[in-house]
Amino acid sequence: QVQLVESGGGLVQAGGSLRLSCAASGRSFGSYAMGWFRQAPGKEREFVAGISWSGGSTYYVDSVQGRFTISRDNAKNTVYLQMNNLKPEDTAVYYCARYRSSYEVPRSRPNEYDYWGQGTQVTVSS
Repeated sequence: QVQLVESGGGLVQAGGSLRLSCAASGRSFGSYAMGWFRQAPGKEREFVAGISWSGGSTYYVDSVQGRFTISRDNAKNTVYLQMNNLKPEDTAVYYCARYRSSYEVPRSRPNEYDYWGQGTQVTVSS
């Protein structure tokens, strides 16, 4: 069984930064791509960023490209999302998730991820 626990959310002013962490339990963390998603009230869950199992490849939605950075530390079973120059439209609950197949690149569709964290709230004030 895999458990994912996010942390690092909070309230920040526009232009500020936050770093989200997602700690994973269970074996084989380093064999799976990971993704960060977000969901704002009344909206569908949206892919934000993904990282390959090795960390060598990263992927971003256009709206966060150049502002957010996804990374991972396989020795610590942790994936991170560094968020800079935050905007009010970044306000959402942020979730980390494990891609369903090992040694594959992450995709953007939520139904291709098999384990999810509980989410952490990020609120950006204008």
